Amino acid sequence: MNTILVVDDEPNYLIVLSELLKDENYEVFTAENGEQALKIIQKSDLDLVITDMQMPVMNGMELLREIKNFNSELPVIMITAYGEIEKAVAAMQAGALNYLSKPFKNEELLVNVKKAIDHYTLIKENKRLRNEVQTRFGFANMVGKNKKMLQLYSMIEKVAPTPASVLITGESGTGKELVAKAIHFNCQRRKRPFVSVNCAALPDNLLESELFGHEKGAFTGAVALRKGRFELADTGTLFLDEIGEMPMLLQAKFLRILQEQVFERVGGTKELQVDVRILAATNKDLKQEVKDGKFREDLFYRLNVLNLHLPPLRERRDDIPLLINHFIKKYAEQLNNPSLDIKPEVVRLLSGLAWEGNVRELENIIERASILCNNNCIEIVDIQPGNEEDSPQSSVEINFDPENMEITDTSLPDMLGAIEKKMLRNALKKAGNVQTRAAKILGITKSLLQYKMKKFGLHKKNQGT
Repeated sequence: MNTILVVDDEPNYLIVLSELLKDENYEVFTAENGEQALKIIQKSDLDLVITDMQMPVMNGMELLREIKNFNSELPVIMITAYGEIEKAVAAMQAGALNYLSKPFKNEELLVNVKKAIDHYTLIKENKRLRNEVQTRFGFANMVGKNKKMLQLYSMIEKVAPTPASVLITGESGTGKELVAKAIHFNCQRRKRPFVSVNCAALPDNLLESELFGHEKGAFTGAVALRKGRFELADTGTLFLDEIGEMPMLLQAKFLRILQEQVFERVGGTKELQVDVRILAATNKDLKQEVKDGKFREDLFYRLNVLNLHLPPLRERRDDIPLLINHFIKKYAEQLNNPSLDIKPEVVRLLSGLAWEGNVRELENIIERASILCNNNCIEIVDIQPGNEEDSPQSSVEINFDPENMEITDTSLPDMLGAIEKKMLRNALKKAGNVQTRAAKILGITKSLLQYKMKKFGLHKKNQGT
């Protein structure tokens, strides 16, 4: 229900307007002067103020100024006496949304009330969406208290307000695009477009058109003019992911944009000017790429004005429990499952894994486990880290004797993996390669046994069922 405050020093007029608005299903507050009105405004969540121009103690213009100081977006409709048009115009200039001259028809008032409330609703919705975007892409969505992450946050705060290009480096899955969005949504361009393109996702001939656009007839299939990402990002930010994959021929054209902010569409001759901030990311060593002749040296130094490096997850293991908790909350909300939880032993297991896919791999595993788990609680059986068949632990061989085991340079995950592999082999041997029996010996399900057989390469052998 929308809430309206009516301010007028004539009690009968207050009653009439109040009843009219209540009949239209509005919640109505009333005040006989500006001072009473301000107290209501400060304590209530209003959608509209309707105030008379001429009142004792504080007139309508004075009240309007106070309202705008308190909430500049709250709509105000002024009611003026016949012949006060100049005052009404002054009120509009001071921020009133509209004015009505006495006498007016009820229908006229109700139409203006609806327009004002719809206008304010749209403003609040846009503000909510902006706040949501900043929550998603600002610092609130960057999880980690590791020293390296705290240093990264500090760097983002310093570089975000500047117009400088930023090169974001780090392994795949560390969150480079998240950093780019945090930079954009914490700078002066936050209300302007954020446009991203993955340079590795498109063939060379399509990447040029994607970045710079093309004129009609520029090539076969170019049936209409098409704007490129640079034009779409004008006045905002363009994020170029996997910049190390950009072909050498395109690098020269890209360098010109960085230097002069001008370019031509594919098949065009007209110079187009844009105002774009460039953020780029790569998982490659661009210095080495320059040495190998695969990346332009001048472009590298132009991009590398400021460099932000994301540490791999294995270098910030103390953040893994925080990330797990973050993803549990995220997917509990997405799956409408507020009871979603995870067993402590699963957190300990995940904290010791290698995570070659970094944060992205961890999130994918939590998402999958959130969907597949039973009783709203993720257990070890629900965790299936991928791409580990060829990990070092698969080739570690030991004779496990807990009492006489020597401490070596082998990492804990590798040692545990080797123990697990040996137990699987022994159980399968004892069960005559019958998987159901082997799973029973190990105290696990058959599906988990099959997953672990695949993980350690045991599925390649001719096992029984």
